[in-house]
Amino acid sequence: MLAIKNNSSLIPSPQEGEIYHLTEDELNRLTVEFQKWFKEKRGIVRVRYWLVFLFLRYTGARISEVLNINETRDINFRNSTVRLITLKRTGKKKGQYRIIPIPDRLISEYLRTVKIYPSLEGKIFKIERNNFFTVFKEICRKAGIPSDISHPHVLRHTRAIELLRAGIPVTAVQQLMGHASLNTTAMYLRYSNIEIQGLMRAKGLL
Repeated sequence: MLAIKNNSSLIPSPQEGEIYHLTEDELNRLTVEFQKWFKEKRGIVRVRYWLVFLFLRYTGARISEVLNINETRDINFRNSTVRLITLKRTGKKKGQYRIIPIPDRLISEYLRTVKIYPSLEGKIFKIERNNFFTVFKEICRKAGIPSDISHPHVLRHTRAIELLRAGIPVTAVQQLMGHASLNTTAMYLRYSNIEIQGLMRAKGLL
C-alpha cells in the first residue's frame, strides 16, 4: 500500500487500490518546472514534450491517447477542441472518439510551435513514451513531487478531480475522461463532494 507523502491527496479506487492526484500547489509547481525545463534549452525535442505535457494536463487523457493525436485531423482550431480516440487497457475500441474542449492558449501554443518549427506539423505527438516518462519523472523531482506518483497518469486523476471541484456534472466528467462506466468516474466523488453538496443546496437540503 502506498503511503501519503508531502501534501499529495489520496483517492481510494476499487480497481487499483489507491490513486494519487496532485494538489493545486503541486500542479502549479510541476507546470512551472516543466516550463523552465522547456525554456532553458529550446529545441524540437523539448517543445514537443512541453506540448504533450500541456495536452495531458488539460485533457485528462491517457498518455496513449495523446500520443495518438494527429493534429491535422484531430484538432479543431476554430472551436478549440481536440478529438481523442478512446483507448482502454484491453486495446483500441474502433470508432470510439470523444471531443475535449481545450484552452485557447493551448491552441496558440501549438500554432506558435509549428510556425517556428514547420517540419513538426502533424508530428508533434510522435514521441517515445518511455523517454517522456523519464523526463516527466525528473521534472517531478525538481518540483518536489513524490517519486511514487511521478507518472503522467497522475495528471489524468488530477484533471478529473479538478473538473468535479469546478462543478462539472459527473456524467460530463465521465464523457471527458472516456470512462466506460459511470462507477469509475464516481469514485472521484469519494474525495470531491462538490457536486453532491451543490445538488443538495439547489434542492434546499442544506
